[in-house]
Amino acid sequence: MPGDLIETGVWRGGASILMRATLFAHGVTDRRVFVADSFAGLPVPDAAQYPADAGDILYRAAPLAVSLEQVRENFRRFGLLDEQVVFVKGWFKDTLPALDSQQFAIIRLDGDLYESTMQALEALYPKLSPGGFCIIDDGALAACMQAVNDYRARHAITAPIEQIDWTGCYWRK
Repeated sequence: MPGDLIETGVWRGGASILMRATLFAHGVTDRRVFVADSFAGLPVPDAAQYPADAGDILYRAAPLAVSLEQVRENFRRFGLLDEQVVFVKGWFKDTLPALDSQQFAIIRLDGDLYESTMQALEALYPKLSPGGFCIIDDGALAACMQAVNDYRARHAITAPIEQIDWTGCYWRK
């Protein structure tokens, strides 16, 4: 299936690095890996607009705030920092709707919150190629899965959700 690859919420960049490494290993030069994160941690929950996030305190977790410079360095250490890697810095609501990719083969969402998951789905799922994969990292988090279920219901998505492990899941469009 055609399209680029994206991870939203990258922490130290491991899954994004794996995406780029897979493209490199297969000699794929016509796809990009978008690495989208605030690089400043999680947003303070907007419980008025997203009640499922009320009381969440992950925004206080300093270890989740990994800088863009550190993630770039992690790519560099593996020899994978090149023009096929596109860093997207900022809150998802501001950055994802403006991406210059028109099509994705894989969207990997790791936003933890209802708000972040919903914003990523709204901006990216319409650009997911038929046959493409939507991977959810935070399936064990109730707010995240509520966003997934709400989005799927609103858009009549019936593809079965497959479990990867205790938290990850995916479906194929």
